[in-house]
Amino acid sequence: MELEPTMANQTRTGVTVLLTGFSGAGKSTIASALVQMLEGPPFERKPFLLDGDVVRKMQSAGLGFSKEDRNTHIRRVGALAAEHTAKGDFVVCAVIAPYDDVRKEVRSMVEREGRFVLVLVDTPLDVCEQRDPKGLYAKARAGVIQQFTGISDPYEVPTDAELAVDTTKTTPEQAAAKILEYLAAN
Repeated sequence: MELEPTMANQTRTGVTVLLTGFSGAGKSTIASALVQMLEGPPFERKPFLLDGDVVRKMQSAGLGFSKEDRNTHIRRVGALAAEHTAKGDFVVCAVIAPYDDVRKEVRSMVEREGRFVLVLVDTPLDVCEQRDPKGLYAKARAGVIQQFTGISDPYEVPTDAELAVDTTKTTPEQAAAKILEYLAAN
């Protein structure tokens, strides 16, 4: 991928890219591809990755999946992202973040410190259910898991995303490249 020479310099300012979408949409896979690209030329940076599942185990242990608990979890991710953005880091967040109001809170937190880009991983729910890498959709459909995003709990599609990618039409690497191209152009 050919990027403008200024892209490497632009990313010295703190940046957070937040990928949001259903479970199984491809957020973590795209985030991993983005991190790999950022570690290579022309960036040569070690981005800070905040995967929702990992943060939930480490920083949000004990939280359930009520709206209040989910919002608390996303606020914690946002606070970590803002802290690292303030240090000039490039932060990549992969979280479901189903509620618009808390995504806007995170945007506000991060934008006080640097740049924020919201990316909707717009993979259709039926495709996510077919993938079901953790078996969660099957459990939600069986009633074993309550308050599951897209099944028994809403996902509020963002209207303020800077970018949308559909993993049924693009590879994770293509999606990551599209994010970098967006950052270079804006």
